[in-house]
Amino acid sequence: MRVTFTRIADHQRGFALVERDDGVVYQLDGGPVTAHLPHDLVHLTVERELDIADGIWGAIAAGVVFRSMRHHSGRRPPHAGDRSAALIREHRDRLQRAELIGGFVERVAETPGATPASIGRFARLYLANLPGDPLDLTRVPAAATALRETADRWRAMAIGDQLTVQWPARLRMPPAAAGATRARVAPRRRVSR
Repeated sequence: MRVTFTRIADHQRGFALVERDDGVVYQLDGGPVTAHLPHDLVHLTVERELDIADGIWGAIAAGVVFRSMRHHSGRRPPHAGDRSAALIREHRDRLQRAELIGGFVERVAETPGATPASIGRFARLYLANLPGDPLDLTRVPAAATALRETADRWRAMAIGDQLTVQWPARLRMPPAAAGATRARVAPRRRVSR
């Protein structure tokens, strides 16, 4: 999947163009743009660096369409809305986990000279209620470095420049459980004339 972020004038609403592997393209609307990294680019950088397949970007790669996304082009697969809703329902706690981890790594990246001890303290504060598996804290410094490097690139961009990032195909949220994707619909009654 390819994701393109455009550096627009500060305080305008940002967006990213998401070109999924199935050929469907969405515009992902974001918050106001500043010299700071867009929230969605923070998540993309952190989730990619930590190999998080069941976070925000792994969900989008698997077919989730969040409310902040608008169809841009390409043919959507049949029952795409049902599959998206099922994935969100089934993996809600994993999506929340990715939100917490993104904020945590962003905090570490903003702390000059973060040490394993300070990372552990931040983890106890930010990740106390982390659902699912514990985060491997030894991987956090590399994710924080990647985030700082991406932030440096973003700050150096001129208005109108684009930053395109590849999302690895291997990092895709697993499908929803069998039978969870189709909404139950009552059969149509035949009307006689």
